[in-house]
Amino acid sequence: MPFSRGKKRTTSKIPKLNPKGLENQQDGPQTKRSSSSPQGAPKKRTAFVDITNAHKIELSNPIKKKDPVKKLQKKVSVLSKNDIYKHKKPLSSVFQIPPEFDIDSEHLSDSTHTAEYAKDIFDYLKRREETFVLQDYMADQPNLNSNMRAILVDWLVEVQENFELNHETLYLAVKMTDHYLAVSQAKRESLQLIGSTAMLIASKFEERAPPCVDDFLYICDDAYKRSQLITMEISILQALNFDINIPVPYRFLRRYAKCVNAGMDTLTLARYICELSLLEMEFVPVRASLLASACLLIALVTKDLGGWTQCLQFHSGYSVEDLARVVRKLHDMLISPPDSKLAVVRSKYAHNVFFEVALMPTVSLETLERFLE
Repeated sequence: MPFSRGKKRTTSKIPKLNPKGLENQQDGPQTKRSSSSPQGAPKKRTAFVDITNAHKIELSNPIKKKDPVKKLQKKVSVLSKNDIYKHKKPLSSVFQIPPEFDIDSEHLSDSTHTAEYAKDIFDYLKRREETFVLQDYMADQPNLNSNMRAILVDWLVEVQENFELNHETLYLAVKMTDHYLAVSQAKRESLQLIGSTAMLIASKFEERAPPCVDDFLYICDDAYKRSQLITMEISILQALNFDINIPVPYRFLRRYAKCVNAGMDTLTLARYICELSLLEMEFVPVRASLLASACLLIALVTKDLGGWTQCLQFHSGYSVEDLARVVRKLHDMLISPPDSKLAVVRSKYAHNVFFEVALMPTVSLETLERFLE
């Protein structure tokens, strides 16, 4: 259930903030968050109206001005719609994509899919991964450990669910947290501030209606002041050189699933595995596209839909040999006994909204190995 504005509830599980139990966010009907502050303050004014003062201009100038003289325009030949489609080349010939690997032509008529540029976009995102390669930074954090990070990420998943944010927002927030901690030492009591601020920045980047600062102060149970959160926002952005368009595995998963026409249940299983991996420090150095590919392969084998196809290899750039090491690590994660303190992801994906994929039995390693040969 979304956070109640009438009564505060401490959702933090970071040490020193008196953690309380978690509940399954999917069990009850969800309501959209209010854009007003937790204290019931009035909504803020629309920024564009204040900037342009459009309403003042209209009132202070009741007399309409004459329309400016229209300039003569040269006549240009315009192709009819039929002519455009007659001369339009198929997508596969434009981008040298073999017809058997073409997964975008069917969406050419829908501009929202940007089918002409889809391959280029994901190739660009894959190249950008070179800029955001991380190593295990925990050795350089004397006040933190991997378990504290896992507790923070588990809490961020809960925040994402309660605020009904996009999954891309969650993944980006975790990425920014890791990149910040890789270059800045943090104290134990500031870890939740870093995570919630990263979620605020990610919300501004990904959401159409991001939560406000007061919302994030509220979910931290007022453990921090507004000035601290804003200062941390500046610190994170400066540490990342304001470059926060970090490739995340969630986007690659959706793209690669198209290659095999995976159903929503299969895609959700891959997303569940991918979201579980956010808790584990050993997957921080793994590139987003490689992690997404490995998660999808496990989901395909689990659902008995085959293995890594030529189309998947073409669009991902990975062979099955490239995936083997990460696939085995993910399988070890899935068969490990669950930590009772890190139950949010499993509880979330045990709901029927997510096809109860968390309750599915894990595929055996022997079966996986047959598809890794």
